[in-house]
Amino acid sequence: MTPEDLFHQGLRLLLDKDIDGWVALCDENVVIEFPFAPDGYPSRLEGRAAVADYMSDYPDHIDLQDFPYLEIHRTGDPETVITEMRATARVVSTGTPIEIPYIVVMTARNDRIVRYRDYWNPLAMPASMSDAKS
Repeated sequence: MTPEDLFHQGLRLLLDKDIDGWVALCDENVVIEFPFAPDGYPSRLEGRAAVADYMSDYPDHIDLQDFPYLEIHRTGDPETVITEMRATARVVSTGTPIEIPYIVVMTARNDRIVRYRDYWNPLAMPASMSDAKS
């Protein structure tokens, strides 16, 4: 499976609210980073168990509905892709619709995500999300 295929599969799982399936795409020693994480949110997760814990209640907070903009760029490293995307969703607790822009740098090896840097914009999140899991 190419990194592009793996990324697409991950998006389908997120839209299906299959968090366990998304986590299963990760290598046991995956590193996930959030370089722009606001105070109170983790900036780095190490290992599949940490990712599973962090993601476990994601659908309780954010209802992902679509990725209307998605562009995947290949890099000089065949294992790494850079993705520009925008998600549409709603905040579960309030029903507030949101759009979340992302840039993701993902490295995959042996059909698993080994590194995932998620440059999401924390300013896109409404204040009602301040009680979300951190």
